[in-house]
Amino acid sequence: MSQLSVQHLLGIKHLNKADIDLIFKTADHFKEVINRSIKKVPSLRDITIANIFFENSTRTKLSFELAEKRLSADVINFSASQSSVKKGETLIDTVNNILSMKVDIIVMRHPNVGACDFLSNHVNAKIINAGDGTHEHPTQALLDSYSIREKLGSVTGKKVLIVGDILHSRVALSNIYALKLQGAEIKVCGPKTLIPKYIESLGVSIEYDIKKALDWCDVANVLRVQNERMEINYFPSTREYSQLFGINKKLLNSLDKKIVIMHPGPINRGVEISSDVADSDQSIILNQVENGVAIRMAVIYLLAQQIKQ
Repeated sequence: MSQLSVQHLLGIKHLNKADIDLIFKTADHFKEVINRSIKKVPSLRDITIANIFFENSTRTKLSFELAEKRLSADVINFSASQSSVKKGETLIDTVNNILSMKVDIIVMRHPNVGACDFLSNHVNAKIINAGDGTHEHPTQALLDSYSIREKLGSVTGKKVLIVGDILHSRVALSNIYALKLQGAEIKVCGPKTLIPKYIESLGVSIEYDIKKALDWCDVANVLRVQNERMEINYFPSTREYSQLFGINKKLLNSLDKKIVIMHPGPINRGVEISSDVADSDQSIILNQVENGVAIRMAVIYLLAQQIKQ
């Protein structure tokens, strides 16, 4: 059987094109499984997985947990807000205590960039990065690319626009890496204050006019404005942001083609995207959620196969 070239899923930047193809092929199989009347397979009955979340999460955490249960793994959920971390316990001690319960795979979300890389060098378990600070969110990028492939037949040669708060977004960075690997063209659009200085060095172009950017693209991936990561004001007001960069039905109808709309969630309705766009037939937001379970099943399954050997 084909294998991933990596021992952990720490970030898209560590993957190659063959890894992505293998994950997608495996996800195709699991997508069939989760659409059956019996949605479980016994593949990982002997594997224990711990979900360790040091930041709040709803969709990602639920998606991972569902993926693990669909594979028949044993699941431990750990939330930092109700743990000894609050009493000053270190990350290594926390994880080692969990590993002493014979855990094979750790899915971790952490506010610090590089936390998952650090952990992978210090503990004997497979690590899956569920988001580290403003750095990477690899499974989100994989499910985004997978959703584009499903909708448009291929990612290669497609023009993908990433709109909004690029500066604070781990989704944007992981998406750029994943889309570049698959041969897509990428443009970013948002307020100058929310576009990182280094972005063009990643082979990405910038457009500050939302209408021109949407005219150019096949797919628009609309990001949430991450107010919780902003210690200063990056734009005058939510209302002004919405007027300059928000996507509404009137704007979409003014284009001379139908583009695909994506959003990693949670949506600030009426800010970066209007309800009539989020709920329209151009939106594949709910497909992304469904595909998230299949992609996470694929990643967990492929890493677990390395343990079993």
